[in-house]
Amino acid sequence: MGSGPLEGVRVLEFTQIIAGPFCGMHLADMGADVTKFEPLEGEPWRLSVELVPKESRTYASLNRGKRGVAMDMTRPEAQQVIHTLVKDADVVIINYRPGVAEQLRIDYATLSAINPRIVYCENTAFGRQGPLARRGGYDIVVQALTGLMAGEAKLEGDVPAYVYPAIADYATGIQMSNAICAALFVREKTGKGQRIDCTLMGTAIAMQTSQFTWIDAFDNDIIPPMLEGFKQARSEMKTFMEQVAVQKKYRPGAAGNVYYRVYQTSDGFIAVGALSMALRLKLLAATGLKDPRFKPDGSFEANPEGWDVNGPAFVREAEALYRTKTTEEWSALFEKHGVPAGPLYFIEELFNHPQTLANGLQVELDHPLLGSLKMVGPAFQMSGTPLKVEVPSPMLGEHNDQVLAEAGLSGEQIEQLRAAGVVL
Repeated sequence: MGSGPLEGVRVLEFTQIIAGPFCGMHLADMGADVTKFEPLEGEPWRLSVELVPKESRTYASLNRGKRGVAMDMTRPEAQQVIHTLVKDADVVIINYRPGVAEQLRIDYATLSAINPRIVYCENTAFGRQGPLARRGGYDIVVQALTGLMAGEAKLEGDVPAYVYPAIADYATGIQMSNAICAALFVREKTGKGQRIDCTLMGTAIAMQTSQFTWIDAFDNDIIPPMLEGFKQARSEMKTFMEQVAVQKKYRPGAAGNVYYRVYQTSDGFIAVGALSMALRLKLLAATGLKDPRFKPDGSFEANPEGWDVNGPAFVREAEALYRTKTTEEWSALFEKHGVPAGPLYFIEELFNHPQTLANGLQVELDHPLLGSLKMVGPAFQMSGTPLKVEVPSPMLGEHNDQVLAEAGLSGEQIEQLRAAGVVL
């Protein structure tokens, strides 16, 4: 459909909501010819807070660069069309509840028998094996199960709040596109396709590498009693924050964090990130703060005696200092001293921002129904095969006739399928 590193790669996409569509959009940005198949009424994200009939902000944001087909995939006639198209396809993306692909005869066993070179990527919530294999799940469910939500430790009323945006979904979409590119590379060497299994659960755990690392010498005396503490707290109907306190009892954070956090300024907020000792010294030079943990010999004592009291006092001193200057004044000062820092923005403030524009992170498209729109551009670029956004998300069934003709159907046959309610 376009130019780019995946030019010539044909993708058949059977997805909905976020992870699968986000993957397909990445492949389209890289030049693949992506054809998205939807039910006659459209996938659920089309119908989520519609701006005009069958068009929503969420759908438009996740499906640019694709061709769109709407058909009743439960019908044998529709399945035959898909099987014909699979013969010349390179990639299939599936993002349905477990078992749906088999019901629609678009499962790996069926499609790989038709085309052994197919790269078949299926995403599920919890994986194809284990006690949760047949269970459906959305991002919020996986965040809760994998510790992402507990790790955030934020409340919405009296209960845990989910991490926004749908981080497991979006990260899995990226994971899927990475895996597909790797499988295409292997196919170039072997001539063989293969199945790829991605999961929201796997991605969510993978993003918590240090937390999900159990080192026997250090954790055998910590994690088991922590787990018992969780169990006891739940049996006593303790609040979420009381359960968080159980974790902090065994994984206490150091007091006095002034180097990696957000501060309120006189006119907003600023984030500072000084993780290395060299950057911490630069931050102290920029602010004039005196950290007693730095010793005259250049060493640093992370938790000296009395720091449980002196640390919070040091934080209050820093907080008061940051409120004496504007965000811009602090930004200029930190830039002068080489300290990573930046203002807190809402995402809407990134439209037309000079940094956004300079790096191609904002593109403009014209949608037949929604009109002119701005959206995020490709998140990375390549010097030899640049990525390019060419067309907006498809209208429901916009490319039915074109794609069905590629499957060998005549105009008369297409109209017969339409009259029979097989295609839109």
